Amino acid sequence: MADEPPYNSLPAITAWVKSLGYTGVQLPSWDGRIMDLKKAAESKDYCDELKGQTNGLTVTELASHLQGQLVASHPAYDELFDVFAPAELHGNPKERSAWAVEQMKLVIRASKNMGLPVSPSFSGALLWPTIYPWPQRPAGLVEEGFKELAARWKPILDFADEHGVDLAYELHPGEDLYDGATFERFLEATGNHPRVNINYDPSHFILQCLDYIGFIDIYGSRIKAFHVKDAEFRPSARAGVYGGYLDWKQRPGRFRSLGDGQVDFKQVFTRLTAAGYSSWAVLEWECCYKDSVQGAAEGAPFIASHLIDVPKRAFDDFAGAASDTARNRRILGL
Repeated sequence: MADEPPYNSLPAITAWVKSLGYTGVQLPSWDGRIMDLKKAAESKDYCDELKGQTNGLTVTELASHLQGQLVASHPAYDELFDVFAPAELHGNPKERSAWAVEQMKLVIRASKNMGLPVSPSFSGALLWPTIYPWPQRPAGLVEEGFKELAARWKPILDFADEHGVDLAYELHPGEDLYDGATFERFLEATGNHPRVNINYDPSHFILQCLDYIGFIDIYGSRIKAFHVKDAEFRPSARAGVYGGYLDWKQRPGRFRSLGDGQVDFKQVFTRLTAAGYSSWAVLEWECCYKDSVQGAAEGAPFIASHLIDVPKRAFDDFAGAASDTARNRRILGL
């Protein structure tokens, strides 16, 4: 979203993306230029009006990343994250967190009113400043951090369960949930809560040098949303995964426009299909080289070319015969 057309209203921006070949749109629930979240949480009629402004596109999900970020935030980032909250809450992290919790509940109610079963979000972070174990972390610090994070999210997750909505955490550096190991810690701390799920985005795993294909095989049953975003990691003699405070063009790891990076999307779509994923493939665009308009135009056909129709019969089922126990035993010489 932006302040100039066609990016400044829901009817205008959906008309534009529909002309590019997209069939759905994920709405940022925090952006008042396209929706009133409180109204959406209170009124199905208003939600129907919203859906009527999308030029026939399906609303795929209500994203809640910014509100989720503020559920838990280390004091080191208070000033930086204040921008995500109303001005009257700036400088008051306790009230800001309480506001974020209520915002998440509004997102859940609005999602139910719109018939949307999942909201992609962020977990927030209490431990992120201690990601590297120097100075050495005192015993129990990590466990305490995840215990507190789970305590803050548990009422939201229970509320989501009551409303039949999954929360799909985008595993993202800067969050306490940024890879498989941290997701497992949080899942355990919440008592394996059924509404704790994943918004799969391979770009963040490329930058961490993580096996993003194997990740699907392990966590596929928890993947409820999918950001189709590309990235590359080109080893450098000057900087590594931490980036050396370099700008995006100079970092070894950087996000790229779809199809310009290193993500093997043929395997990503194949493994997601194998895992039973059947929801939306949502373009998330970021690139330091290519303009967003070009990236948007290239994105829809790229995604469409990777969609997989699940086979109705096995490719090697020539005869299609039912099982015959006596025949099978004869073949085995029994």
